[in-house]
Amino acid sequence: MSELRVKISGFGGQGIILSAFILGKAASIYDQQHSSMTQAYGPEARGGACSSQVVISSDNVEYPLVDTADVLIAMSQEGYDTFLPILKKGGILLYDIDLVEKLQCHKDIIAKGIPATRLAEELGKKIVANIVMLGFAAKQAKIVSPKAMQEAIADSVPRKFTELNMRAFQAGYDYNKEQE
Repeated sequence: MSELRVKISGFGGQGIILSAFILGKAASIYDQQHSSMTQAYGPEARGGACSSQVVISSDNVEYPLVDTADVLIAMSQEGYDTFLPILKKGGILLYDIDLVEKLQCHKDIIAKGIPATRLAEELGKKIVANIVMLGFAAKQAKIVSPKAMQEAIADSVPRKFTELNMRAFQAGYDYNKEQE
């Protein structure tokens, strides 16, 4: 049985929970895997700490919590600081370079950054930074197929914002550090 454990962290209002929902849907409906998603957020809702986790498996998911992550997506400094210790040796860290500025030594993991919020702002809506990050994750960590992620996004966002979210996904997927 092959399993992939993903932790997504940030703060309320960044679409952290929606990101996990989309990722789980992409894996289970469009890539024919099994998945389980759980979430946690503070009572503040917008602005407070928020995290979600997805377990993707070729077989039934027997334990839905991510105690050790294969992939950590950090959309805030607090999320990075809180969850970096659960990222396993050899794991992949994907982070927003404008919001996670104080990095520790990453000799035992693969760390890749993207200006997700800045790219979303350039598209006209800061709120799609999570979708930019999903595009980056699809390319860099190969969590699910790009086609599955695009279909899950289109099926999960309001129809009037589908085109914007597809552009956000593509911006993250196509991001190349040398563009900076």
